[in-house]
Amino acid sequence: MSDSSSRSSVSEVSPQVAAEIATEQAHLDRVRSELAKASSRAGLVATDGMSRGRTDRTGDVRDEEMSGLFERDALVYTAARRIASLEHQHEGLVFGRLDIDHGGDMAPADREVRYVGRLGVRDDDYEPLVIDWRAPAASPFYRATPVENLGVIRRRVLRSRDDTVVGVEDDLMVPEAPDDIVVIGDGALLAALTRARGTRMRDIVATIQAHQDEAIRASDRGVTEITGGPGTGKTVVALHRAAYLLYADRRRYESGGILVVGPSAAYTAYIERVLPSLGEDSVALRALGDIVDAIDTSRLDTPEVAAIKGSLRMRTLVSRLLQEPVPDAPTELRAFVGGIALRIDADRLAAIRRQVLRDRPRNQGTKAARELLAEVAWASHREGDRDEFLDAFDESIAVDSFMEAWWPQVDPRQAMLWLADTERAYRVTQGVLSQGDAAAFAYSMREALELGTWSVGDVAIVDELSVRLGPVEDAPSEERGFYEIDELDARAAERELTTMGSSVAPRAIESEVSPTQARERLLHGRIGRPATYAHVLVDEAQDLSPMQWRMVGRRGRRASWTVVGDAAQASWPDAQEARSARDEAFGSNERRGFHMQTNYRNAREIFDYARDVILPVVPDADIPQAVRETGHSPVELPFGDVLDDRAPGVGEVAHEAVRALLDEVDGSIAVITPARHAGRVADLADHESGRVVVLDPMSTKGLEWDATVVVDPDAIIAESPGGARVLYVALTRAAHRMTVLRPTT
Repeated sequence: MSDSSSRSSVSEVSPQVAAEIATEQAHLDRVRSELAKASSRAGLVATDGMSRGRTDRTGDVRDEEMSGLFERDALVYTAARRIASLEHQHEGLVFGRLDIDHGGDMAPADREVRYVGRLGVRDDDYEPLVIDWRAPAASPFYRATPVENLGVIRRRVLRSRDDTVVGVEDDLMVPEAPDDIVVIGDGALLAALTRARGTRMRDIVATIQAHQDEAIRASDRGVTEITGGPGTGKTVVALHRAAYLLYADRRRYESGGILVVGPSAAYTAYIERVLPSLGEDSVALRALGDIVDAIDTSRLDTPEVAAIKGSLRMRTLVSRLLQEPVPDAPTELRAFVGGIALRIDADRLAAIRRQVLRDRPRNQGTKAARELLAEVAWASHREGDRDEFLDAFDESIAVDSFMEAWWPQVDPRQAMLWLADTERAYRVTQGVLSQGDAAAFAYSMREALELGTWSVGDVAIVDELSVRLGPVEDAPSEERGFYEIDELDARAAERELTTMGSSVAPRAIESEVSPTQARERLLHGRIGRPATYAHVLVDEAQDLSPMQWRMVGRRGRRASWTVVGDAAQASWPDAQEARSARDEAFGSNERRGFHMQTNYRNAREIFDYARDVILPVVPDADIPQAVRETGHSPVELPFGDVLDDRAPGVGEVAHEAVRALLDEVDGSIAVITPARHAGRVADLADHESGRVVVLDPMSTKGLEWDATVVVDPDAIIAESPGGARVLYVALTRAAHRMTVLRPTT
């Protein structure tokens, strides 16, 4: 059904419902009044804190004045946190009410009214007006059922828009309501599920069910795995779990931090409001393309190249690459030191390099390499005083110049780009990759140099290189003899790939930046040591490649974990290899699992359509039970393909489909298209309604809309890593309506 059925104004409801809404509005007004006082008090604290740290002294600061500065900083910081928390509150500040019976006979004198909301609020007498949803006292709101009511008579969900209560929905937890308690609506959960989706995820803390609440409040030790099919609320449960952990053990998780890893930038933008709206901002949201400092990318490789870069074979590639000399490094040392003519040949230089790299990362090996070089130089002559020779060697300008060229500090991104040289790529990957795959890898590096952007698949390899190289100790010197992309003829590269028999069809390289600008973009910023966190939350975990699990695992060495996924939606082809890397990331941590089996998102008609697509491909797919029906089955529309002008083209049909859906739903609409048709439907993203987005199938992971237009399912299968599994994702994004466009040929 359309969302409009659930958006009646207060004036349109019955007198009984209007009276209940008025009661809740009065309480909300009182809460907001107390919040205004709290915000004012926090502002006064901040002002007071600033004044405490003032001093008219110049020069040295005495201990007591320094103490005053610390006190000021603490007060200002605390006040700022409180103000930020208050400002983050929006729709649904108070979202629940419990009527609880403490006497067992439901007499009014034995009852308590308990309101639940996004943060705790007390009045001037310190009496609770709202209980924070994470507090133990709020747990009956989620855990009470008619079978085990925990003393709850009525559970009420309040719906608000801005400062106004616009509706209430009740669940009765006892066989019969007392005469003085009014029960409104058919149940809070289904009412919430019919609401329109916006451009950002709405937290559904008010409609979390008992099993979901168990997962949210599970032990914070070890690994908590949350599984289930599409639409089962896995992501919402995981995000609320992060907020709950911050509440339950604030010292640990606020100081250590929580990392939330999602599949794409579109996903992190979609969920970014959820945790702040629950009062928490000690959380780092990262897409797989921006986990590493100084890199932020959403560009995807072809499925074939992504499979190469995500494989654990890249560990061998990295090890071999770091044994290589830098491009165009000198092959021998010739210099006069202390009046002695020195010559150290390539074999001895290679031996020094191997010895240094056995014990330490390359970037921390400069001093050791120079010392070994000096010892080899002395051993080759042994003329004069040894100490005098070593001092002369250490002060030699010629040796300085040699070391800068032979053993420079190396940024891991520079090392990655060494593989743009196909011959080097062949040498490093011999016995690991086929020549065709090695050529495809090299081509992808030249593509990065041409476009000035990394791919998502590159990020985990750069992270691996960063750990093996160690931090850059000085600003990296300009690399010598670097492969210049403007020397590459793109057609020759395509012929090279064809000759080597790669299955990867190279895409045309188009760029509006110069080679120098592109390289500067790729090397912008500085990569430090990986940050570590107290808790790591991974959503869409089934999509992480083995190398990406290694990257995320480095950030969770001492962390507890929450991991969310569904194997049937996996885009990574080798589940066993990914499982091995995932297990290594988790280490010996204890594990517990929660399985979600109710599909709250999709109408049954939509999910049945998607189910029929996935079961022939994944017979053991986790199929949840959809709980809603709309009476509207997905619509299939034909369009004329590029070579067929007998029917309207895909752009025209997509516009018509969107126009129809805008009349049927009140919320957001996504047009999900493979690259083949993207250019013909791209203008829908600028639709005057402001309710339409256009995405590729991979970018829809973890997202949802009121309605979707899915363009050319067969092309989605052909273009996507994971094939039909990714189509399954695309077909399960709509809550209320779905239209599928298929070519006539």
